[in-house]
Amino acid sequence: MALTTKQLGQHARTVRKELGLTQEELALTSGVGLRFIGELERGKDTCQIGKVLRVLATLGVSLEFRSQRQK
Repeated sequence: MALTTKQLGQHARTVRKELGLTQEELALTSGVGLRFIGELERGKDTCQIGKVLRVLATLGVSLEFRSQRQK
């Protein structure tokens, strides 16, 4: 099953809260705007991938990519 932007955003929110960070603190430490954090956490489809990766790295979250093709 493919990861959705909503699932990614929910995970980012969960990790942020587990770390005790506010959206404002995460925005500052990630170098993105507060509005971007809110959009990411709500699963906005058009969030810029570079910024998403930067925020995830700040949270200590990594992504793993696997091909869905069968040989």
